[in-house]
Formats: sequence, C-alpha cells, structure tokens
Amino acid sequence: MTELTLYTNPMSRGRIARWMLEEIGQPYNVEILDFGPPMKNDEYCAINPMGKVPALRHGSHVVTEAAAICAYLAETFPEAGLAPRPEERADYFRWMFFTAGPVEAALTNHALGLEPPADKSRMVGYGSYASVVDALEKAISAHPYITGERFTAADVYVGSHVSWGIGFGTLQPRPAFTAYWDRLKNRKALNRASELDDAAVANMKKTSA
Repeated sequence: MTELTLYTNPMSRGRIARWMLEEIGQPYNVEILDFGPPMKNDEYCAINPMGKVPALRHGSHVVTEAAAICAYLAETFPEAGLAPRPEERADYFRWMFFTAGPVEAALTNHALGLEPPADKSRMVGYGSYASVVDALEKAISAHPYITGERFTAADVYVGSHVSWGIGFGTLQPRPAFTAYWDRLKNRKALNRASELDDAAVANMKKTSA
C-alpha cells in the first residue's frame, strides 16, 4: 500500500485533513510542524513552497490545500463512499470551492475588520460578507448535507468552516448553521481526529513549557 503522510499542526487547518483521513479509514503517518522556521525551511518548502500546512504526501505525490486534500482522498479511496455520485457532483464541487474561495476570504476579512467599500465590492470577488453568509445559509438549508441526503467529503470541508465560524464568532450562529453542524459533530471519525489533534496540542504545550 502506498504510504500516506500528513504534514500538519493541530492548531491549523490541518485539522480538516486529519478529519478526512480518519473518514477514509486508511493508515497514515503524521509529521507535526511548529509554526515559523520549521515550516519555512528548505526541506519542508520542497513539499509545500508556501511553507504552510496541511500538506499530504501520497507516495511520490503531494497535495496541498485542505479542500484539494479532501477531494483527492475521496476520489483516491472510493471505497470510503465520500466521493460524489453523478447526481451530487455539481453541488459537491460548487459548495466545496465556494467555501474554499468566497467563504474563506469573506470570513477572514470580516474577522480582520477589512470590509470592502460598496463601490469596490466587485474587486474582491466574493462581493460582501453578508451576501456570502446568506448564500452559505441557503446551501446548507437545501438538504441535510451539502450535496443532498448523505454525507460526503464536501461536508468535511464545509462543516469545518461552519464549526470554526460559529466557534470563533466570524460566522453568525444562525439556526441553519447550528443545525447543520449538529448533524456532523458526532461523527466517529471527527471525534477520533479531534482527540488526536487535542492530544498533540497538549503535548506541544508540555514540551514548550
């Protein structure tokens, strides 16, 4: 079996990739990197030139960006049942990449207090924070899951952003968002991933103390 290695930090978007790896049920290795120099050295930048996590090595191939990692693992390990069926593909790709683009940008800018002027909103791509949040609410309200009646890899990615948005206050805790997250938060794979990452955080703090 070709080896999987996750490069991550448990206080990063690497938690999304860890959740996805637990969902597919394949063995994998983990390399935890501290922020700063360990992510910016030549060795790691040969894996991800951005010097960021997560990154996934699968044999001789490397995938970066959490949304891409989710999509890659779903297609590479179809036996997990997390890739989209033909009738789910449009919503799967639409909302996963909507979240990777407009949602990510709008929530980050909003958290930083960077709101584009109304007459410049077209320049930022996503338009406005309000329009992005409204569109996301409609997407997750249309079905129990983002593509329909069943859980897919898109829910790993979209659900992670909804959870973090509610938790950090960058996303309004509308009933639709909390109801969507309630359908995801007790997944066994998520709980395993969270326990592993929380233990890694505790170990990092203990080591640095």
